[in-house]
Amino acid sequence: MRIVVIGGSGHVGSFLVPRLVRAGHEVVNLTRGARAPYVEDEVWSVVEQIQVDRAAEDAAGTFGQRIAALEADVVVDMICFTPESAGALVEALRGHSAHLVHCGTIWRYGLSIKQPMREDDTSPPFGEYGTQKAAIAELLGAETRSGGLVTTVLQPGHISGPGWPPIGPLGNLDPDIWYALSAGQEIAVPGLGTELMHHVHADDVAQAFQLAVDLRDAAAGESFNVVAPSALTARGFLSIAASWFGQTARTRSVSWAEFRTGTTAEYADSSWQHLARSQYASIEKARTLLGYAPAFEPEAAVLDGIRWLIDHGRLKVANRLIV
Repeated sequence: MRIVVIGGSGHVGSFLVPRLVRAGHEVVNLTRGARAPYVEDEVWSVVEQIQVDRAAEDAAGTFGQRIAALEADVVVDMICFTPESAGALVEALRGHSAHLVHCGTIWRYGLSIKQPMREDDTSPPFGEYGTQKAAIAELLGAETRSGGLVTTVLQPGHISGPGWPPIGPLGNLDPDIWYALSAGQEIAVPGLGTELMHHVHADDVAQAFQLAVDLRDAAAGESFNVVAPSALTARGFLSIAASWFGQTARTRSVSWAEFRTGTTAEYADSSWQHLARSQYASIEKARTLLGYAPAFEPEAAVLDGIRWLIDHGRLKVANRLIV
């Protein structure tokens, strides 16, 4: 098939595009041209590259027609964040493409009420990102149910892998946590430490996208959680991560107010956003309908990213990895 990937040089696309090429598809990658893929692969040499500023073209009302003109069998949209952008693309693709596969998020669900969270979870989303993504998923599902464009929504958790920092054990991107864990330093942990985070390796997300492309009839009109087979508690994550450096996690429970005094507002807010949700998503539907079989447990996905950062001199730690 001819497949257009919007944002194919990002976290998931860096793994997805080579998968699609090796499966025999013709792939066109739309990118701002700001960076190379996160993972080098020789097959990128046969991928058609088109530079585009989506935000500018969405504002001008030209982006959807640009994509439709490429006459793709499948459009994979990795970087759509508003219902207006999604709606414009859907309108343009009707009659031009057979399948639109959208990257959503498990943050379309709100506070964890029943676990594992399934695709019919009714916990209302909160925050701009989760609320917008939930609205997009509803829009796309309604489009397919009405007999319009065939759509599929894949909903990753916290995407991890080589090339970028993963969400850490306190639910933020503060690099100091890794130095503290590697040095055996005491760590102030907000809340109970039982809050959940659900990571996933970028290549496992790419696997799910490839399956959705290959199994269009099974994926038509559906949303799928795409995460690792299990989730990590904050204190479990701390314990596992400390062991990578031959250390035992030393933790101290603190109130959220105290935690905020010891970090930046940005990191504190990120921690709250992740830990307050305490999400654990089921992959039963993706396994049953698509054959999704993630290769990475959540800690392995994170370790892959941490190892890459250390090996490339982008993360300061006190002791080397022993795993």
